[in-house]
Amino acid sequence: MNLRSMPMRRVVFRYLVPVYVEVEDGLVISVNVIDDTPVNNPVVVEGEADYLTTAVAAAHDGQAWPSWRFGD
Repeated sequence: MNLRSMPMRRVVFRYLVPVYVEVEDGLVISVNVIDDTPVNNPVVVEGEADYLTTAVAAAHDGQAWPSWRFGD
């Protein structure tokens, strides 16, 4: 079966992850999200809730994720 002919499923979920926050002189200058945290207790934000289990499994499939850094 052609993947293009399959209906697209989409879910957005959230979960808590640790972050490093760097503050200088009372201002947040960077936030670094720790990218190796396993997904625990995900909560559906929008989309198909029945797709959540599959989406979480895809997030744990061993693919390399970048670290996310906001700020300098």
